[in-house]
Amino acid sequence: MAEPSAEARPAPPRPLRWFYLALALASLALGIVGIFLPVLPTVPFILLSAWAAARSSPRLLRWLENHRHFGRVISDWRRGGVVARKAKWLATVLMAASVATMLVVVGPRWYILTVVAIIASVLAWLWQRPETFPDA
Repeated sequence: MAEPSAEARPAPPRPLRWFYLALALASLALGIVGIFLPVLPTVPFILLSAWAAARSSPRLLRWLENHRHFGRVISDWRRGGVVARKAKWLATVLMAASVATMLVVVGPRWYILTVVAIIASVLAWLWQRPETFPDA
């Protein structure tokens, strides 16, 4: 189901709009950091940033939607929760690298097992997302 455009939605009260803008900018920053740190996911933060920008900053939303890398992810997600196979494999490899790094660096095994359980859950959910649009 498509999200209504920012223009079709009534503007939230000013304090809430500032909160959404702060959330959009913080999520965008975390998403960009996640490009370089395998333990931090990029796409969920970019999607959260777009969602919050739609409620606070039409200019930021336009920038995200027209970005050469982020724009396609946002539009694919809005058009049906689609995640490209390449993105799924990249996420899987990076999560596996994170676990391998933790096995070497992190001491307590219970912590590693907890993280592995979370990663396995996320990957199970991710691999169940469609890779193509229903009308394709």
